[in-house]
Amino acid sequence: MKPIFTLLIALTLCGCATQYPNQNPVNQVFPTVSGQSLEKVTMTLPNELPQEPVILILGYVQNSQFDIDRWLIGLDMTETRTKAYELPTIQGMFPRMFKTQIDNGMRRGIPKELWGGVITIYNDGEQLQQLTGNDNPNNARVILLNDKREIVYFYDRGFSVAALNGLREHIAKLQN
Repeated sequence: MKPIFTLLIALTLCGCATQYPNQNPVNQVFPTVSGQSLEKVTMTLPNELPQEPVILILGYVQNSQFDIDRWLIGLDMTETRTKAYELPTIQGMFPRMFKTQIDNGMRRGIPKELWGGVITIYNDGEQLQQLTGNDNPNNARVILLNDKREIVYFYDRGFSVAALNGLREHIAKLQN
């Protein structure tokens, strides 16, 4: 009985996900989406983000956390002062049904003082995955927004020092 249940869950998970080819959304306005922080605060993005350059790091699957962590560590080690938000972005009906369990799992792995910077996107997950594409979902999608909410930097090929330096150069241009 248990293997059949596992198979049904696997088929349901695979059946919910739509594949979108990767694309570069630079020069587009970031779409309006809603999510909830791990502090259980509902937010509408980008409206409720600070009116200044902001880094958004999107993860589409649990395995993208490794890449997200490398980006966050790199930003910290280089003393990048631009506010960064982690956006677990999940599409499909099945994950929405279990969002409480998914969010509680994230809360167990993330220090409480960081919960406000983690905003989970469920209902609008497909919209964001369509914006950037979701091929190679283990790679985080790194987006830099300017104060007009336009995407001025995008990277989706996995963390690298060169990509981090490119992001920092774009941040410096926005601050001048």
